[in-house]
Amino acid sequence: MAEKVYKVNEIFYSLQGEGRWTGTPMVFVRFSVCNLRCEFCDTDFASYESLTLDEILWSVRKEGGECRRICLTGGEPSLQVDDSLVKRFHSEGYLLHIETNGTRTLPAGIDWVTLSPKVWWNGGEAKVILTRADEVKIVYTGQDLSGWEHFPAGEHFLQPCSGENTCEVVDYILAHPLWRLSLQTHKLLDIR
Repeated sequence: MAEKVYKVNEIFYSLQGEGRWTGTPMVFVRFSVCNLRCEFCDTDFASYESLTLDEILWSVRKEGGECRRICLTGGEPSLQVDDSLVKRFHSEGYLLHIETNGTRTLPAGIDWVTLSPKVWWNGGEAKVILTRADEVKIVYTGQDLSGWEHFPAGEHFLQPCSGENTCEVVDYILAHPLWRLSLQTHKLLDIR
């Protein structure tokens, strides 16, 4: 039986630039496949390598050295992340963070779940099936957020869309203090 391969866009080491863990060193494993097409997405879906779990682990070690936090991102990582990946990285002493659009179930055992709901490419809402997350992080484009205020998550973040509507986001947060501001600090610092 052939070993499973994952479509990986890139693996790199940097600081988390968004949400609760801003400023924390992490190894980012960016998966290439997604079930949505958002205008502001920063993933090149056409570019990927087919990697085995051993190859991913080798790259994570090479890039991150002693760093024990991995952020699984994409694309949509839930299309590829499975029990085998979670168990293997946990057995190697890693903590797993995932940033997901929430439209698919997640394997058990992920240590930190960031739900970042999106809209379909045609503007309709993508159906979120997750029932809880550690944090909700929404790229704000003026959409109705009233339903997200009651979503079971420890923290709620709003993020400007490519920095173009920061004043609008700040005004919304001031009027709705449940939310906190998330900036793409990695872009402000000009790091990956």
